[in-house]
Amino acid sequence: MIDRKEIIEIVEGYDADKIKIAAVGSHSALDVFDGAIEENFRTLAVCQNGREKTYTDYFKSQRDTNGNILRGIVDESVCLDKFNEVLKPEIQKKMIEDNVLFIPNRSFTSYCSIDAVENDFKVPLVGSRNMLRSEERGLDQDYYWLLEKAGLPFPERINDPQDIDELVMVKLPHAVKKLERGFFTAGTYEEYLEKSQSLLRQGVITQEALDDARIERYVIGPVFNFDMFYSPIESEMSKLEILGIDWRFETSLDGHVRLPAPQQMKLAEHQLTPEYTVCGHNSATLRESLLEEVFRLSEKYIEAAKKHYDPGVIGPFCLQTCVDKDLNFHIYDVAPRVGGGTNVHMSVGHPYGNTLWRKPMSSGRRVSFEIRRAIETGQLDKIIT
Repeated sequence: MIDRKEIIEIVEGYDADKIKIAAVGSHSALDVFDGAIEENFRTLAVCQNGREKTYTDYFKSQRDTNGNILRGIVDESVCLDKFNEVLKPEIQKKMIEDNVLFIPNRSFTSYCSIDAVENDFKVPLVGSRNMLRSEERGLDQDYYWLLEKAGLPFPERINDPQDIDELVMVKLPHAVKKLERGFFTAGTYEEYLEKSQSLLRQGVITQEALDDARIERYVIGPVFNFDMFYSPIESEMSKLEILGIDWRFETSLDGHVRLPAPQQMKLAEHQLTPEYTVCGHNSATLRESLLEEVFRLSEKYIEAAKKHYDPGVIGPFCLQTCVDKDLNFHIYDVAPRVGGGTNVHMSVGHPYGNTLWRKPMSSGRRVSFEIRRAIETGQLDKIIT
């Protein structure tokens, strides 16, 4: 792990009036850039050739002769053959010379190895560099391990598929779509065998991935992704904030639920098992009496993160939950960085964040707002790693 003191020394050489906000051009980058523009920062998109035009053309910024923004949100872009080329020393050197603060998103840690992010990427990150590893499911100290240490609720694990006695979710990666899911459900061991063999024949999953799959009891209920924020520099009010809530559109699951049951039963084999590939998000709010529990769960997560991943949570994080029939939360995933669904709130802001800050406050803007506050109070060292 790069020593935090080394990153702080790099930032101490920055011109605070010329700081740029950068992110990998994917996932939640539009929200990050929109928020940066709102807080009067310049922006830099790290793009991959072949999927760059969203940032280089369609959301490119236009400014007047005084530098005032007229339209768009991406001031500069760097286009690489592969996203992981952002790790090249010459690319890092240029970003450091340009006073860049880098906002990690899931695409950054998916396309770049987590070892390289921890040990080789010297551009200052806003957030906890060491917590990004906790998102890698299956590692010794992943988010499940942290949830257990925190005493937080998560779906019960079934270690042997022969023990399946009610509906479960089988979690494993997709064989072809490397960054997506090959998830499937089963209610019995026989159904597990039937579905897994079908997916193996179709090439959707691999035997190796199936052998390492995590099997969890299925929580029947709505899904809420809580977009939270923790400020280590806040001294007067609560350091913990809820900014907003989102939920997902998933293919081909959302197509399946629109079909009558008899039609679902007659689908061809390759159509029969829904996939869970996230393709969009929508906004939500929560029954008000349940908000207190969300804060309680978040506080416990923050406390455990501080103990086991010092310095712990910095800035945005997302608790992804299901709510059962008795209104109990079950955390099935945790994002220790900007969540994947925050674009739904860019420009207009998150419902709860707006209420708290009395202005449009998306996750992206909250990150840049924190950077601005840290610069103005001389505490930038407390929010970077």
